[in-house]
Amino acid sequence: MNRINELISTIDGYVWGLPLIVLIMSCGVLLSVRLGFLQLRRLGTALRYMVKNEEGGSGEVSSFAALCTALSATVGTGNIVGVATAVAAGGPGALFWMELAAFLGMATKYAEGLLAVKYRVKDENGNILGGPFYYIENGLGRNWKWLGKTFALFGLLAGILGIGTITQINGITSAANNFFDPQQSHTVKVLGLEYTWTTVIAGALITLLTALIIIGGIKRIATVSEIVVPVMITAYVACCLTIIFCHINEIPSAISSIITGAFSTKAMTGGAAGTVMMCAMRNGVARGIFSNEAGLGSAPIAAAAAKTSEPVRQGLVTMTGTFIDTIIVCTMTGLAIIMSGSHNTSELKGVMITMDAFGYGLPFSERVSSFILMACLAVFAFTTILGWNYYSERCLSYLTGAGRRATNIYRWVYIAAVFIGPYLAVEAVWNIADIFNGLMAIPNVIAIILLSGVVSSETKDYLKRLKDGRVRE
Repeated sequence: MNRINELISTIDGYVWGLPLIVLIMSCGVLLSVRLGFLQLRRLGTALRYMVKNEEGGSGEVSSFAALCTALSATVGTGNIVGVATAVAAGGPGALFWMELAAFLGMATKYAEGLLAVKYRVKDENGNILGGPFYYIENGLGRNWKWLGKTFALFGLLAGILGIGTITQINGITSAANNFFDPQQSHTVKVLGLEYTWTTVIAGALITLLTALIIIGGIKRIATVSEIVVPVMITAYVACCLTIIFCHINEIPSAISSIITGAFSTKAMTGGAAGTVMMCAMRNGVARGIFSNEAGLGSAPIAAAAAKTSEPVRQGLVTMTGTFIDTIIVCTMTGLAIIMSGSHNTSELKGVMITMDAFGYGLPFSERVSSFILMACLAVFAFTTILGWNYYSERCLSYLTGAGRRATNIYRWVYIAAVFIGPYLAVEAVWNIADIFNGLMAIPNVIAIILLSGVVSSETKDYLKRLKDGRVRE
């Protein structure tokens, strides 16, 4: 088993190696330049569009609901565990590179949302379908359909085997265990193996809630996301801001360590190869992309369902997802960790780093701080389960042309994967999910680069019509 885990870890290192990171970052640079850094110039417009739904647009859900559905899958354990892992492995400088990746990623997310709406289709049941597979096939031509199929296959596997199910439910039950039964004193045997009652109860409860929501499809997922996502993000950011304001005198030294670490040419210590800067860059960019999913091609699947007739408008709304996920939420987490110094404690790993930062920074008892983080992690992971169910369903439909019956069967398979998730070892599962996410990005980024001319011309046309008063904000 150790050999298999090592092999999976090695493959993960190759997939998320320098070539993929350069490909994704280059796509962001190309789009930023061609669009005149639209993510900076039009951020205010994008934020207005985010909360103001378009009148008379065609689609299944509002633009805001589509954004919340995408955020439900994007804002997750990566914002809590991923940031902690990046800062622990790459030092404070990793946060700088995470922010840079997000800034460029906003242009990529914009292109994804625009292309999703421009090339979406309607099936025989009246459902709106869109995403990378459709803008690959309809934008590049049917000779490129194999590339769309490749994306759909990797997206389906990512949803059912890793990022959408097992890793998320395991994150929830682990967080619950750390809070309610850290000594694992109350246990029960399941199929001959011993688990805590907390694991069994939390797993069953999350599975039930998952079933009640995803059986209703995109409209029910969107309805729940519209309510839960804004509340959970606001609550989490409020906690991080509390930590920052309670230790505001430590901000200058934290910012100094971020800048120093981001550009340090000192050699790594402890047997690691390369400079501090290279380590910070690799961890910051990789974890940032993993968190906000810019370039992965997941968000445009939800964006395609938005009620809009203007691809550019939805592109701007989709772009705000990366701004919220990384430039707001990940920054808050990273600052809290760096100010507390929790990343320098070798005994702490993953979520325990963030938990230690919350215990240090919040003006509450350690027990209350742990409960707050547990609740945030549980809600973040739960909404990710919902969002990735929709993504993987759309991938299945594109691959097989699955009808309503096949889709309903798949939903129950997905629910079953959530149910058994707490009882599976996850050492390799996170790496498997990471691999499929990286493999999803390759066909998607290739398509976006090839269609960047379409993105540029659509943007110029919309902005001209907006300036002439032919488009209503």
